[in-house]
Amino acid sequence: MKQLPIQVKITILSFGVVLFTLLISSIFLIGNVENLKKEELRKRSMITARTVAQLPEIKQNITLKDGWKNINPVVDKIRIINDADYIVVLNNLRKRYSHPNHSMIGTYSSGEDENEAFARHSYTTLAKGEEGLAVRALVPILNNESEQVGVVIVGNLLPRFSALLLDMKKEILIMLFLTLLFGISGSGLLARHIKKQMYHLEPYELKRILEERTATFNAMHEGVIAIDTEKRITVFNHKAKEMLGVSGDVIGQPIQSILYDTRLPEILELERPIFNQELTVNDTNLMSNRVPILFNHNVLGAVAIFQDRTEVTKIAEELTGVKAFVEALRVQNHEHMNKLHTIAGLIQLGNRDKALNYVFNITEEHEDLSSFLSENIGNDSLAGLLLSKVSRGKELGVQVHIDRKSHLNTFPPDLDKHDFVLLFGNLFENAFTALQQTEDPEKYIEVSIEQDEEVCSILVEDNGVGISEENQKEIFKEGFTTKSEEGHGIGLSLVKNIVDKGDGTIHIYSQPNQGTSFVITFPMDRKGST
Repeated sequence: MKQLPIQVKITILSFGVVLFTLLISSIFLIGNVENLKKEELRKRSMITARTVAQLPEIKQNITLKDGWKNINPVVDKIRIINDADYIVVLNNLRKRYSHPNHSMIGTYSSGEDENEAFARHSYTTLAKGEEGLAVRALVPILNNESEQVGVVIVGNLLPRFSALLLDMKKEILIMLFLTLLFGISGSGLLARHIKKQMYHLEPYELKRILEERTATFNAMHEGVIAIDTEKRITVFNHKAKEMLGVSGDVIGQPIQSILYDTRLPEILELERPIFNQELTVNDTNLMSNRVPILFNHNVLGAVAIFQDRTEVTKIAEELTGVKAFVEALRVQNHEHMNKLHTIAGLIQLGNRDKALNYVFNITEEHEDLSSFLSENIGNDSLAGLLLSKVSRGKELGVQVHIDRKSHLNTFPPDLDKHDFVLLFGNLFENAFTALQQTEDPEKYIEVSIEQDEEVCSILVEDNGVGISEENQKEIFKEGFTTKSEEGHGIGLSLVKNIVDKGDGTIHIYSQPNQGTSFVITFPMDRKGST
């Protein structure tokens, strides 16, 4: 039944309602007809009984012993003429002088409803006999001296319900045909109109779409708010409530009563979309896309999809590696300035040979590392990041050593250069932070990348403050940090996301005040691209 088209459902329902209404109406109608028929039979029976009671033959022979011989033929004729079911004539002793069944003539009647008739009363009663319910008229017979000499009983059987139904079958069939014709036609038109309003979808399809839409909106990482043409909220997903500090069920409420400074209703007036606009709603900076909801060139509402601007900026920087490369340029500029100052100082002191040797040494060291990274790391973005972290380490007094056996030709499946830049960038920053908190004069970071046809292994090790066993269970959770400053607690959770994305594993080996090693392994089941 759930899968039946709505047009069929409405037709069946209309048919059932019409049939039920027709049944009830027929019962009342037939009941009224029965009452009319009963009243008609009362009048007919009473007229017939009075006619018989006034006949001279009846008055003259009712007191005679063999008077039935004259009375019964006369009564039979009247019964046939008046279409009565039976006419019984009784004398004062209740002896039958006429009866449709001649064998009953001469017998005595014992009907309880006859007593009043023998007291000179005329009336009608309902009596149930062998052949059914009958309307009986009882009239006293008075002689010429106005003395009662007997009673006339005229009976007419009430037609049964089935008989009344058969008598009215033509009318009922016409009524049934017309009712069903207009009922089914009307239900068809109604169903067609309803289906058009529902875009020719069935109710179960609308239910499924609504459930899927609600689940989809609530699963989105972006905030989604939609309104109708009356500026009432139709969609307000969980992320939107979280970002804007809204709680409770707001569906159906005016948008301005929930967000007084919203600019979503202006889309209803503009009837055009506005993309990538920065807005402040409920004291929250948002990057918003607002679009009108159109159907057949008619505006049905408006929808806004937005993100917290700070989060958008942070994610963009992390994914593109801009933050890492900007930092690399800053460190490289600082390092070159220091080297230029050293060279300039040596020249001013007249130590030109030392200045020349210093230039040769730093050039050779830089070229050696650059050459190694170019030959062994198959992606320029990752090689540039590693080179910048070596320079960053020198600035912070940390020796960054990249294992000269390291090599990377292809990325693991489902990962790319952005993922590796993000992964190494966060591991380096985590190590630099740990080294800044230790008093060990010899600070170092060891990096190794090994790859074969089966696995890609990464090692990042430092001799910093280490991580306690308790914190090792929590460090990959977003927002967890041991630092008091804001903006931390994201890096290692991003690393874990990348490891999960590449179907890899990550292990931590750490002791407080001794250092930390991160070992990450990715499967190389198929070739990636650099």
